[in-house]
Amino acid sequence: MKIGFVGLGNMGAPMAANLVKAGHEVTGFDIANVPPEGVHTAASATQAAEGADIVITMLPNGAILRAVADEVIPAMGAGTTLIDCSTVDVDSARAVAAQADAAGILCVDAPVSGGIGGAAAGTLTFMAGGNAAAFAKAEPLFEIMGQKAVHCGDAGAGQAAKICNNMILGATMIATCEAFALADKLGLERQKMFDVVSTSSGFSWSMNTYCPAPGIGPESPADNDYKPGFAAELMLKDLGLSQQAAETVDADTPMGARALELYRTFVEDEGGKGRDFSAMLPRFAARSRS
Repeated sequence: MKIGFVGLGNMGAPMAANLVKAGHEVTGFDIANVPPEGVHTAASATQAAEGADIVITMLPNGAILRAVADEVIPAMGAGTTLIDCSTVDVDSARAVAAQADAAGILCVDAPVSGGIGGAAAGTLTFMAGGNAAAFAKAEPLFEIMGQKAVHCGDAGAGQAAKICNNMILGATMIATCEAFALADKLGLERQKMFDVVSTSSGFSWSMNTYCPAPGIGPESPADNDYKPGFAAELMLKDLGLSQQAAETVDADTPMGARALELYRTFVEDEGGKGRDFSAMLPRFAARSRS
């Protein structure tokens, strides 16, 4: 297929490269980054969309998504498909879907989980919102770029799933880091702590797969001086989206709200920007209760 790809950053570039490796013709546009090998360069988002069977976007926020949609949707032909893999607010996802529908274009909001490593390895998980016909068009590409795709419901459902998932992730990572810091002060070895918790009722993805303690469990950013696999500022963004959504529907999410406060402080005041979100562990380890 002919695929337009807008947004070739840390996530978008390897996703586009995997589509090229699978034999698709990909034309990409990004305001800052050079397309990966095999991806044709477009001078604008509009040019990337012209003549494409499918357009994929991977963008920083809802405002930019809406602006790009204003460019690419008029350039797309009726019956083509727009797949947005950004993590944005639910309202923006639904607004773009409505805009696409009015133009006779299928639309899927499909944020991802798996980070930069998953994008490179083609092992992302896609959480998709949109009608069944749109999902069917997108699914073969999800199979190239990832290992799993879940059709979560109508437009916006993919973003809702991503927001809820990452609210859990942010809160559990904080709890995991707190527990390691407490174990340190109680004189419990980190490896012993991991051996118990990873096989007991405290196990979680944050502990078992992405352990924030260096040298413990499978290799993670903690073993690379907390260079980001998933940056703390991105977790801050996602937690902000979760609380924006919670306010919109009047949902009580105190743990999510507290996680947002802690990551905001970490990123804005404590040097957390540019570090992995699991770098909360040295943050807690260096602090006292007072």
